[in-house]
Amino acid sequence: MPKGFFHVPKAVNEPVKSYAPNSPEKAAVLAAYKKMWNETIDVPMYIGSEQIKTGNTRTMSAPHDHQHIVGTYHLAEKSHVEKAIASALDARKKWSQMPWEHRAAIFLKAAELIAGPYRARINAATMIAQSKTIFQAEIDASCELIDFLRYNVEFMTQIYQDQPTSNSDVWNKVEYRPLEGFVYAITPFNFTAIAANLPASAALMGNTVVWKPSDSQVFSAKIIIDVFREAGVPDGVINVVFGDPVMITDTVLASPDFAGVHYTGSTFVFKEIWKKIGTQIHSYKTYPRIVGETGGKDFVVAHPSANVKQVVTGITRGAFEFQGQKCSAASRAYIPQSLWPAVKEQLIIDVNSMKMGSPEDFSNFITAVIHEGSFDKLASYIDQAKKDADAEIILGGNYDKSKGYFIEPTVIVTTNPKYTTMETELFGPVITIYVYEDAKWNQTLKLVDETSEYALTGAIFSQDRYATIEATKALENAAGNFYINDKPTGAVVGMQPFGGARASGTNDKAGSMQNLLRWVSPRTIKETFVTPEDYRYPFLGE
Repeated sequence: MPKGFFHVPKAVNEPVKSYAPNSPEKAAVLAAYKKMWNETIDVPMYIGSEQIKTGNTRTMSAPHDHQHIVGTYHLAEKSHVEKAIASALDARKKWSQMPWEHRAAIFLKAAELIAGPYRARINAATMIAQSKTIFQAEIDASCELIDFLRYNVEFMTQIYQDQPTSNSDVWNKVEYRPLEGFVYAITPFNFTAIAANLPASAALMGNTVVWKPSDSQVFSAKIIIDVFREAGVPDGVINVVFGDPVMITDTVLASPDFAGVHYTGSTFVFKEIWKKIGTQIHSYKTYPRIVGETGGKDFVVAHPSANVKQVVTGITRGAFEFQGQKCSAASRAYIPQSLWPAVKEQLIIDVNSMKMGSPEDFSNFITAVIHEGSFDKLASYIDQAKKDADAEIILGGNYDKSKGYFIEPTVIVTTNPKYTTMETELFGPVITIYVYEDAKWNQTLKLVDETSEYALTGAIFSQDRYATIEATKALENAAGNFYINDKPTGAVVGMQPFGGARASGTNDKAGSMQNLLRWVSPRTIKETFVTPEDYRYPFLGE
């Protein structure tokens, strides 16, 4: 038991390295990239103390060079998922009882391993597996992940410190127990930090986890596994399985010990998981926690008072960094007629200056989309826009998958504010712009709010404070993360807790106490020092 009130190191955001020419970090990450590029790895599943290879494998390749194989990973059968559940439940017996400061120390060590010896490797793996530029890899796989691990520990202590009032004869306490059962973590391809945080945040609070990473992220997930193992996460606390997502999910949800799901991915899949949980609710020992961050159709709205270059930078960075494969990426924009000629001119200059290719070449701003399915979907929407009378492609519109899955940064201008690409999440480097009449500012705000089923992120650009206030109020429910005079991407842990509502998820705010509270079940303990010995109250007397 603890013999002191312990203070954890103050959480601070990890500084972003520049990777400037001739910098040591640039040399280190390029060396790691080349080494990993020229090797092939074989990734087992991690279940309890075992590393399991089934022989049923899939290959891993880089989206920007899809014929180049960098490794294989092994697929689970139902028996392996059941074994992972059993391992999680067995590990829970000791892990849930481990003093909190020791759990904290493990994940703080993980943060320092990433900040130091693993930094080049985890960034290089993310560049290879997800075709991120070095800057996108650095802010994701290194900085955001380090921030998650550090701040989660600080948030955990803040939760534990939240205690009720007591008096001289009664001592009231609240203990924050881990959930009864195990947690299922389902993570996406696009952020290495999310892939690590979803299982780690639940585990930090004393839970054990079955983790299924995205097939398209296994290569960099292997680095996460290595970090957690070296940091001292005990066997069975985070069990890792790969393979058929439907089979794995059905097997997990069939367990009466299923206690919660931590999910980031598509809206449709999340709703299907929720539905399956609902149909089996009578079989669970406890009501499962359902935490999910899903899609977005994120907006940029410019007021006539906006600064043109700021608007254009918000669009280009918001829409085209990491090829628009962020749930927060700008994918629809509303520009007033008075600004449109200048915005269009600057957009053309900026987008035409962007280079596209391998992330190994640091001069490239755009690289490849994640896989052929994504490429084909985006190409189909671009082709349709070329045919439609109410749409015009003013930039980009070309694509090529002969070597890698390359889609040019594409700008569609539409005369129809409900055009399909104004409403549908594409998850690629495509943004659609609607030019509105300056006098219809109020109607445009209403349009922004009503156009999409999603409510994840959004940005407004305005130099008029009254207009800013008006937009902030009108779009109150349209975005869980709302930006004023900035792009709608780039939430920082500890500064902008991230998540949205409507079809964008449960808004449980990753990178905050709100999320960690979902992975505990509070118990109130009341201790009375002098206990009554007679049932009679004073009112019963004469």
